[in-house]
Order: sequence, then C-alpha cells, then structure tokens
Amino acid sequence: MNAHEIAEALRSAIAAGEYPHGTKLPTIRQTAEQYGVSHQTAASAYSVLAILGMVRTDRRSGTTVTAGRSADAHLGTFAPPDLAAAEAWKPTGDGTASEETTLVRQTDTAPMTLPWVSDEGGFVQRTRLRSVDGVPVQHKLTVLPYTVAARKPDGYDGIPPMLAPVGAAPVKPPTGVRAADWLGWNVANTECTITAEPMSPEACAALGVPDGSPGFRVLGAAYDSEGRAVFATVTTAPLHHRVTLNIVG
Repeated sequence: MNAHEIAEALRSAIAAGEYPHGTKLPTIRQTAEQYGVSHQTAASAYSVLAILGMVRTDRRSGTTVTAGRSADAHLGTFAPPDLAAAEAWKPTGDGTASEETTLVRQTDTAPMTLPWVSDEGGFVQRTRLRSVDGVPVQHKLTVLPYTVAARKPDGYDGIPPMLAPVGAAPVKPPTGVRAADWLGWNVANTECTITAEPMSPEACAALGVPDGSPGFRVLGAAYDSEGRAVFATVTTAPLHHRVTLNIVG
C-alpha cells in the first residue's frame, strides 16, 4: 500500500468512529508494521491526515485525532415555491445531534460584501456550533442587518428571535412555515456558493482543529425581490464531512 491508501483507510476509520475524537492513533512504527510498509510511508500517510485537519501530531504525545465521525452539512430540502420542508442539518450516521448558539453581537460592518437591504443600525452576527455525540462538526455564522434582525412575527411579544442572547431557548416558526416568511423578511431567492479552502481562525478554534485546516465553506445569501441581500450564512465543515441538499420538483 502507498501513503495515500493508508491515509484513506485511517480516514475512513476516523469517519466511522473507530478512532474517536481526542484519542491516539497507533504510532508510526505500529502503522508501518500493520500495513507492511516503511516508516517513511507511514509517516507520509499521517502527514496527509494532518493536512486534512483530521489529526495533530506532537513528538512527545504522538498523533491525536482532531476530527469526529462523519456528518452532513445538509443545506435543506428545496421544494417550489419555498423550503418549508427544510431539514437544516443532520448526522450521516446514528449519532446524537446538538446545536448551541455561541455568540450574538452587533457590529458596524458585515464580514462579507453583499448588496445589503439596509445597514442602518449596523449588523447582527450570530454564531452556532453543531455537534454529533458532543464533537463539533460545523461552525455556522449568520449575518443580517440590525433592522432585519429586530423584526418580530405578528403577535409575538418576546425578544426578536434573531436578537435572543446566548443561552436563550430557541424560538422556531410554526410547522410548515419557513423562518423568513414568519419574520416577514421578503426573501425571494437564495444562492449557495460552496468552496474548499482553509477554514477561518474562528472556525478552526471552534472545531478544535489546527489553524489553516481545509474545509468546506458554504455561503448562503438570501435576496429580496429587488435583489438586495437580506441575510447571509457561512457554514464551515471539515473536508471529511459531506455537503448535501435535496431538490424536489
């Protein structure tokens, strides 16, 4: 076997949960003996995993798994004329999914250039961390103008859902109603751009992987009927996860 074949075997084992997040991989010597290859070939395989952000190697403590089991960055179920049947995301296997809001803050500028519907009052940034069996698998940043974030559904007396602080119980729209309609955002269409590139320092820190690790960056920008951006999301997932969506009709 060559280094890439060994790396793929180990990557598959990590994605399947055979080497859980935070555990140690066998030593290079052990891996070389297992696959009948040289130490150099085994070391090269570990380097491939490190480049993918799946492991971190230290001369004193060995090679630690920094990735969790494989999970989907599921973009939703798209059905004309809207995505009322959307599933925001899900684990690939049978793991237990969880999500928490880790940051809510107001800023003067948006971290991305889009034709925003308004910038009066600045922008609101919300960061969520999604996990499977307690291991972070997705970092999601949502950005929207304060004037949009401050909107409340008709008859709703609480804090605007998009301004709810960290730790507040999530508020969801009625079944079958998409959040954009519930909040009166006048969303006419959404565009998604998926790239593979180094993850942001914030995403790397949240996901517990080395700085500069590569990942999927999914930019979803929602526009109103006049072509102005209403909100944007940036979902980041390590490369060994999947990005999926369903289109109905």
